[in-house]
Amino acid sequence: MSTHRKTRKLPNPPQEYSEAFKRQVVAEYESGLSTKATLKRKYGIAGNSCIPRWCKRYGKLPYLHHTTKGRPMSDPQKQRIKELEEQLKRKEQELQEQLKQKDAELAAYQRFIEIAECLVLVEMLPQPLIVA
Repeated sequence: MSTHRKTRKLPNPPQEYSEAFKRQVVAEYESGLSTKATLKRKYGIAGNSCIPRWCKRYGKLPYLHHTTKGRPMSDPQKQRIKELEEQLKRKEQELQEQLKQKDAELAAYQRFIEIAECLVLVEMLPQPLIVA
């Protein structure tokens, strides 16, 4: 009878990279020839935050907290315009959803009034006065 003990796999120790290596990876990323994912695979970089952190520290482009996805633009004003356009687009979608909700509520209230008028045989909404 064989007895196998389950052994837990120990996590890999954190890797340390030289500053020159980090700068090389950032330069490749900023050149636009490679994505973060391809650089991670190419160099065996572990973790999802290494390259973004290196870009903030060693990069030539402004890497602030951006609401847009992808590589930041080299011109901060264009980047800001892009972010504002994204915010405007999200707000517009939010307002469209609110408008749909209010239209549905209005239709429901109008239907309630029609039903109440039929049951009570009285008009509940004021009719415009016709002056002769």
